Amino acid sequence: MNDLESPKSSPPEKTLVKQGVAAVFSLLAGIFLFAMNILGTRFPVVGIVLGGVAAAAGIAALLSKDPEGNKPGVFLTLAGALELIQRAGISSARPLAGTLLSIGAVGFIAFGIWNGVKFLTGLKNRS
Repeated sequence: MNDLESPKSSPPEKTLVKQGVAAVFSLLAGIFLFAMNILGTRFPVVGIVLGGVAAAAGIAALLSKDPEGNKPGVFLTLAGALELIQRAGISSARPLAGTLLSIGAVGFIAFGIWNGVKFLTGLKNRS
C-alpha cells in the first residue's frame, strides 16, 4: 500500500550532453572505420587518404583540452596508422591490421550503443 517508488536521481545536464555526444561520435567513428576498411581494400589510394584523415582526427582529439577525448583519440590515431600500414604493402602485416581495424570498428559501435543507452536512460530519469 505504501509502496512509493524512491525518486531516481537524475543525472546532471552536462553528463547527459557528454554521453549523447560520445554516443553519436562513437557510432560515426565505427561506421567510418568500416567504410575506411572496405574502401581502402577496393581503392588503395582512398584507403591511404582516409587513414591519414583518421590519424589526423585522432591526433586532434588527443590535443584537445577535454580529457574525455584522449581514449577515442588514441584509438582513432591507431586506426589511421593501421590503415596506412595495411596499404603500405607490408604483406605480413595486412591481415593483422585489417583484423584489428575491424575489431576497432565493432568496439566503437558497441561503445556508441552503450553511451546511447546510458544517455536515453538518464534522459528518461530526468522526466
